[in-house]
Amino acid sequence: MRKHIVQSLWAALILLVISASVFFVAVWNGWIGYMPDMEELSNPIDKFASQVYSADGKLMGTWNQDNANRVAIDYNNLSPHLVHALVATEDERFYEHSGIDFIALGRAIVKRGVMQQASAGGGSTITQQLAKQVYSEKAHSTFERLMQKPIEWIIAIKLERHFTKEEIIAMYFNYFDFLHNAVGIERAANIYFNKPPRRLSITQAATLVGLCKNPSMFNPLRYPKRCLQRRNVVLTQMCRSAYITKEELNELMARPLELDYKKTKPIEGAAEYFQAFLRRYMMAPKPVRNDYSEWQERQFVLDSIAWEQDPLYGWCNKNLKRNGEPYNVNTDGLRIYTTIDTRMQQYAEQAVRKHVGGYLQAQFNIANQYKKNAPFSNNISRATIKAILNRACKLSMRYQRLKEQGATPEEIRRSFQTPHEMTLFTYHGEIDTVMTPIDSVRYYKSFLRSAFVSMEPYTGAVKAYVGGIDYQHFKYDMVMGGRRQVGSTIKPFLYALAMQNGMTPCSTAPNVQRSYGGWTPRNGSRARYGQQVPLAWGLKFSNNWISAYLITLLGTSPFVGILHDFGLNNPDIEKYASPVLCLGPCEASVCEMASGYTTFVNHGIRCAPLFVTKIEDSHGNVIAKFQPLMNEVISEDNSYKMIGMLQGVVDGGTGSRLRYAFNIRNEVGGKTGTTNNNSDGWFMGFTPQLVNGCWVGGDDRDIHFDNMSLGQGATMALPIWAYYMQLVYADKRLGYSPSAKFKIPAGFDPCSVSDSTAVNGIQEIYQ
Repeated sequence: MRKHIVQSLWAALILLVISASVFFVAVWNGWIGYMPDMEELSNPIDKFASQVYSADGKLMGTWNQDNANRVAIDYNNLSPHLVHALVATEDERFYEHSGIDFIALGRAIVKRGVMQQASAGGGSTITQQLAKQVYSEKAHSTFERLMQKPIEWIIAIKLERHFTKEEIIAMYFNYFDFLHNAVGIERAANIYFNKPPRRLSITQAATLVGLCKNPSMFNPLRYPKRCLQRRNVVLTQMCRSAYITKEELNELMARPLELDYKKTKPIEGAAEYFQAFLRRYMMAPKPVRNDYSEWQERQFVLDSIAWEQDPLYGWCNKNLKRNGEPYNVNTDGLRIYTTIDTRMQQYAEQAVRKHVGGYLQAQFNIANQYKKNAPFSNNISRATIKAILNRACKLSMRYQRLKEQGATPEEIRRSFQTPHEMTLFTYHGEIDTVMTPIDSVRYYKSFLRSAFVSMEPYTGAVKAYVGGIDYQHFKYDMVMGGRRQVGSTIKPFLYALAMQNGMTPCSTAPNVQRSYGGWTPRNGSRARYGQQVPLAWGLKFSNNWISAYLITLLGTSPFVGILHDFGLNNPDIEKYASPVLCLGPCEASVCEMASGYTTFVNHGIRCAPLFVTKIEDSHGNVIAKFQPLMNEVISEDNSYKMIGMLQGVVDGGTGSRLRYAFNIRNEVGGKTGTTNNNSDGWFMGFTPQLVNGCWVGGDDRDIHFDNMSLGQGATMALPIWAYYMQLVYADKRLGYSPSAKFKIPAGFDPCSVSDSTAVNGIQEIYQ
């Protein structure tokens, strides 16, 4: 009997050894689980990241699977204190093992697994931790995590075979996310201590290494005492490993954290909204109606048009690699050369921040002090406000996460009404506070939003792209993603249609209020009431009665047609197929509007926005080139007429603030726009070299100024345009000159009639 037991035990042991050997061979060769190949192991962090370059040759960012925008450095640029702190704390036998520390692993199994000692420490080496961070996705169960462990062991062994110990430590530090945009040790040292990694002191190095255990738990900004305690644990470990003496330990532990926190963007001029847009745009799949919800009909139409007309939209899925698979910007190491100029991008961001953050938001806060519904208008009910906030909650990450975890509607409601620790955005820096999530939703809605785009009219090259006031906290992109009512900025398109039908800036129209099928447009002024006024005057002062006269004269259908020619592809335009369309109730993006205005500068030819000039593969081969997409909208002569009229808007009309408030003296054409209740403020302006569009408004249409003086486009949006152009003209390196002139032939007569019969025929209708 005893013999049979011994034989059974030996058989079980042999079977276990064979099974384990087969399992590890299968894992080693990638038959079970995921095992990166040798080429990928040669640079596990960023070999396959796509690189995004600006037009002025700057690396704006990298796109990879973990969305991190790190700056890698080598081992020689690390402070020795960093290395000592990491080895002493995380892997004291780092220089002795080959990827797996069997002593530490055995201790962890016995003390933590068998004896349930939580303070016994882990068994993972620095190399294993690197393998986990680079290659393992987040486990959703204990079993899944156990299955990941053997794969990480083998990857760790392979990493040790292909890299030196110094290279592994450098990769570990380059990869780690230290929070607050501090991805990688270069960013962390700069953000937390305002110095490069090689100059970190012992205590500073210990602080950063302390974060490696759990950066959220030991967040030095939110939990400074907890972080200090963790730093001192690291210092104690350094003393145990003889990197510092006992006397040094006592002196160092008495020091404060010595933070010199400096919140910065990952890369200056990185155009975060633009990069996020471009990444989605290039990776977009071919639109299939069943993939869109019922309420996304408009988006389906817009995406379908983009798929057919724009080679860049869905480029990765329209083009295949040699192996027949579509490209992936996260893994194929592409080099993407954009049209963005980082200097102009910074100027655009500065202009938005200066006006919206430095002036307009303060005025909005003052206006909201005594509003019971703040930040919402007093004209809407509490029930409407509740519905808006509930809709915003359902779109939040917190709601989606709770729903995925199986929380009931009541549990989700309680979570949103329970105070939580959180970090909030302010224009003076982030603040840590305790607030209910529903109150934080309302808090964020109190911020005015803005979008700005700058493009060259002859090439369509987008030089600056600001989708919002702060990408980290307001990710919704209003340049290409969002659409708002355009107001009076639509009127130049109507006047262009009039020019195409034989009218001129000198043609006259009756300046009187009339009703059109039950619709009676209002006007902000009664100047020259009852007179026949030139069309140039009507556009200059944005007269609604003249616009209503023109659209009734010309017809709604031709106007809808020319709007599509100008690049306004929103299918909802058709639902406004009535005279009211002349006042801009339809919605468009800022980029669509800027593209439409290129028509006037570009001799009647609209230039679609150009975001990318070329794409190279990982070997430097050019695999795609992009040219501007253009279509003729109006005649060349009529484009000159429109330039003249839109210059009049700036020279004494609704856009004259550019002249008297900002001293912009060069040749400029433009148009302001303000929608009902001051919900949207617009300014579209162009010079001979640039077309810029700007929008300012609330997150919802019910969030707005209640008075016209602050709520009009000339106050909300125009100053951003002015600040931006002042900075652009001051930078002589850019090549944009205030002395540039519109290319209008000498002696051109804007009042010349190319087809008098057409004009007379139209005018006879109202005689």
